[in-house]
Amino acid sequence: MYSQRSSSAGAQPPARGRNLHDLELAQHIQNEEVRQRREASRREREDFQKLQRQYGVDGSGGYKQQSLKNMEKEVARGRMKPSEYHKRKADMMESLAFGIDDLKTRTSGITEVLSHYYRSESKDIKRVWLSMGVDHYYCSLEDKGWGCGYRNFQMMLSSLLRNGTYQDCLKDLRSVPYIPTIQTLIENSWREGFDPQGASHFNSRLQGTKAWIGACEIYSLLTSLSLKCQIIDFHQPTGPSETHPRLFEWVLNYYNSDKGNSAKVVCTSKPPIYLQHQGHSRTVFGIEERKNKTFALLIFDPGCPSQEMQKLSKDVDGNTLRLVRRFAGGLRHKQYQVVAIDGVLSAEEKLARRQASQLFVAQRIP
Repeated sequence: MYSQRSSSAGAQPPARGRNLHDLELAQHIQNEEVRQRREASRREREDFQKLQRQYGVDGSGGYKQQSLKNMEKEVARGRMKPSEYHKRKADMMESLAFGIDDLKTRTSGITEVLSHYYRSESKDIKRVWLSMGVDHYYCSLEDKGWGCGYRNFQMMLSSLLRNGTYQDCLKDLRSVPYIPTIQTLIENSWREGFDPQGASHFNSRLQGTKAWIGACEIYSLLTSLSLKCQIIDFHQPTGPSETHPRLFEWVLNYYNSDKGNSAKVVCTSKPPIYLQHQGHSRTVFGIEERKNKTFALLIFDPGCPSQEMQKLSKDVDGNTLRLVRRFAGGLRHKQYQVVAIDGVLSAEEKLARRQASQLFVAQRIP
């Protein structure tokens, strides 16, 4: 009798046991769902922060802050004297105040040297077309990792300022501007009504950030200056081995507008071309037609140090030409965009293009 009572008293009714088990299971499922939601939220936050850092909108500062931080590191490592730090800081603050680039990363004279080389030395070139004189600008420590779009604009502008056709459009830009000034110019184009979607993406602010810019921002800036330009989207390869022969063909047609000119070296009045691909942008300033019937683009890369480019400005040979020469096999990104300038806009044309930029649609090839 005792053992029966003892056994009966220690056991739970079957229904109650099942209810407790169900409650524990439900609690476990709920806890797991909460954990998964928190983990997903954490990953989403981290991914967003990575994107912010990648595109320079993480609040870590812009050109000025990066410049000061890098100079402070150089002083701490003993690579820069405090007196040099204070001088360079004062020079930078002066450039910022005037909005004009200090030209420390500029290399000039390359296109002129190349023109002479092609006329006198190159034996394997049938014809070559060159933009009007273009200076090379290098991404320095102040904008390394994010400044390529701004440096390419400086290259384009260095050529436009030499060309009387665009004098009226650029009357307020007598010199090549500093990167923060270019950021202000793009913000002004947004305030004027160009590319509201792009403005929204950047929260209408580039000043004080390390935000990357691309073809749409360059187009908006140029068009706001009353320059007639277009965006062409080479959205897929058109040749074997993921190459882009249609891009080369388009560049050739752009430069070879004067079909009657049969000179070996054609120094055109065409501005250089902005060339964008995923993660980077460069400047096309000419194209070679070789005797073996292949073509090579002549490209300035803002990632190429000034020390290297200065070699090319003094002595051209097959080795130094590698700095600027790109064959079809050297352009194998899936997609390329170009921004090309071809004239000046009337007030009515500028208004129409501003309206059209409310919904950006690039011309696609093919």
